[in-house]
Amino acid sequence: MPLALVTGGLHRVGAAVAARLARAGYALALHKRSAADPDALLADALAETGAECRHFTADLANPAEVAALVPEVAARFGRAPDLLVNNAALFAEGDWTALEPEALAAMMQVNHHAPVMLSKSLVSNAESGQRPAIVNIVDQRVAHPVPDQVAYSLSKAALWQATATLAVAFGNRARVNAVAPGLTLATEDYSGGQIERLAARMPLGALPTPDQVAEAVLYLARAEAVTGQTIFVDGGAHLAPMERDFVHLERD
Repeated sequence: MPLALVTGGLHRVGAAVAARLARAGYALALHKRSAADPDALLADALAETGAECRHFTADLANPAEVAALVPEVAARFGRAPDLLVNNAALFAEGDWTALEPEALAAMMQVNHHAPVMLSKSLVSNAESGQRPAIVNIVDQRVAHPVPDQVAYSLSKAALWQATATLAVAFGNRARVNAVAPGLTLATEDYSGGQIERLAARMPLGALPTPDQVAEAVLYLARAEAVTGQTIFVDGGAHLAPMERDFVHLERD
């Protein structure tokens, strides 16, 4: 049974990814910054499949806790993960005028440095003959940047570039790919009807679902001849550049 480590794996898109992996026969090491119960869809999948699942807490803002995570997973399961999904992310509003060194550094630590160092740790801890897969969750905006949430956008763009860089660096020791979702799970920041209007703007006339993002992750986990690639799961948003972030468009 393959083993997957999913950061931020108990909630929202991370929970959907973990649920899909459970149904595909993976054992799960699910990370969260602090102890929490899984979303209902994940709890249902675990109950249905009986997949082995253990929870791990680590603050990705703390490099020491990042360094300890993969060894802790390997110690508790008796082997290193076969798959790492770098899903956890820090998000913040703010245009370029709001950029401050400390806040930018914190964003880069969680959204770029931690995934890169977890990837290094995974490959370093892999057993002889094991070629793990790494899937980074980025953002469709990496193809067409917007002026909103600049620190977040910079960090995701950095992780996107790290995907290809690490694929070359690791060579045949690990495969590294990325999934770039569009707007998938709306927050309370979106007004009534806004989601439908945004969906209509997409080339496919629809926004992605968490399950569709999870399917792309599973494909890349299994795609033995694929490395350094990014799958955009966004309804085609990256093909139709937006002048602002989704939350600012099609408002009432």
